Amino acid sequence: MNYNGKKIAVLGAGESGVAAALLLAGEGATVTLLDSAAPDRLRSVAEKIAPHNISLLAGTAADDDPSRYDLGILSPGIDPSAQLVRNFTRKQTGLIGELELSFSLCGKPVIAITGTNGKTTTTELVATMLNGSGIRTLAAGNISPAFAAIVRKCHELDAVTLEVSSFQLEQIREFRPKIALWLNLTPDHLDRYASMEEYRNAKLRIFENQTPDDFAVVNARDELPALKARKITFSAMKTGADFGLNNGIISHHGTPVLNMSSTKLHGLHNAENLMAAMGAGLAMGLKFEQMTPPLCAYEPLPHRCERVGVLHGVDYVNDSKATNIDALEKALLSESRPVVLIAGGKDKGFEFDSITPLVAKKVRHAVLIGEMSDRIAKCWGGVVRCEKAGSLENAVEAAQAASRPGDVVLFSPGTSSFDMFKNYADRGNQFRKLIQSIASHENT
Repeated sequence: MNYNGKKIAVLGAGESGVAAALLLAGEGATVTLLDSAAPDRLRSVAEKIAPHNISLLAGTAADDDPSRYDLGILSPGIDPSAQLVRNFTRKQTGLIGELELSFSLCGKPVIAITGTNGKTTTTELVATMLNGSGIRTLAAGNISPAFAAIVRKCHELDAVTLEVSSFQLEQIREFRPKIALWLNLTPDHLDRYASMEEYRNAKLRIFENQTPDDFAVVNARDELPALKARKITFSAMKTGADFGLNNGIISHHGTPVLNMSSTKLHGLHNAENLMAAMGAGLAMGLKFEQMTPPLCAYEPLPHRCERVGVLHGVDYVNDSKATNIDALEKALLSESRPVVLIAGGKDKGFEFDSITPLVAKKVRHAVLIGEMSDRIAKCWGGVVRCEKAGSLENAVEAAQAASRPGDVVLFSPGTSSFDMFKNYADRGNQFRKLIQSIASHENT
C-alpha cells in the first residue's frame, strides 16, 4: 500500500496510535493525531511527534474536528462508539486499524496469537522458540511494542510474532496471518461488546483471510466454524487433539515431546500455551528437538502466577494478569494448597458465579477489592468467608491475618484494574512491593 501524499488521521494517542502516526509520516503521509484527552495530558506525545511534522488535536478540538481525510487509523484502545470515532465515521471516510496498516507495510509472514488468556505468554514462547531455532522474529502487537513500531525492522526478520486482541481485529480488511493461534475463549470485555457472540465474532476474524496454504493452531475444547487453513489442535483437558497432556508430559499424536517439569512453567494453562507454541513451530517446519531447548529456557513473565515471597510459611503469588474469570479459574486449579484469595476490581459486565463451586473447593478465605467486591461477596458468601477491603494494602493485611503456614495467598483479581490502578502491571507491582516491604520490616 502506498500512503505517500495521503492525508491521514490517526485516532488515539496511545502507544499504537503514536507508532502508527510515526510510521505514516515516514511513508510520506500528511498525518494528524487526534485524541479526546485534554492537551496538557498529551505534552509528552506532542514533544515526540513534533520533529516529524505530525499535527496533534486534543480534547474537544479532536472530538469535533471538521477536517476531511483520505483515511483514518483507529487505535485498538479507542471504543468505536466514542465521540471521537463517531465524528469521524459520519464523514464516511475509510477506517482501518493499526494492525491492518502495519500488515500492509510489513511484507513478512505473520504468526498471530489470540485468545482470552495466555496471549502474552504464548507470544513470548513462540518468539523465544523461533529465535532459539534460528528463525529471526520479534514479538510485538498487543504485547508491546506496537506492530507499527517494528515495521521498519521487518526486512531483518524471517517472520513477525504478534499478540492480537479482539479490539485490533475489529478493523481488519486484508490482514492474513500465515499461522493463527486460537488459545481459548471465555467471558471478557463485556463492557465493550454487547454479548459473548459479538466478542467471539471479533476474535474469529483472525481466520477470515486465511487460505489452505495457511495454518490454524486451535484449542480442541472450543467449537469453531469451518476453517480454510490447515488445523493443528491441542488441549490439556480433552482427548483426541494433536497435542495432549498426560501426567505432566505433553505428547504429539501420543508420542511424548516435552515434560512440563523440565520447563519453568506450571499449570494446565501453561501446558496449553506450550502446546500452542509447538504447534506454531510445526507449522514453521521445526522439529521438536529444535523447539524444546528454548522452550525449557523460557523465563515466565511477571504478574502471572508469580511467586513474590514467603512470610511465616505462607507463599504469596502475584497473578495480577488474571483480568477475567477464566484466568482466575486456571490459577485456582493450579493450586493444591489451601488458598486465601484476593480478588475483585473493575466491573466488566460479567458475573463470578460460574466458579463458585471451585471457590468452595479451593478457597477458605476471600478478601475482595474494587467495584466488584459487593457482587462477588453476594456470589461467594454462601460457600466461603468473604471480607471487603478498601485498598490493596488493607487486602494484604487481611489476607496475612487469615492465612496459616502451608497456605498460599493468591492475588488473582479475575477482572481488570482500571478502577484502582493504571493497569494490571501497576496492580501487580504494588502487590509485590507490599509483600517485599513486609518481609524487609520483619527481617530488620
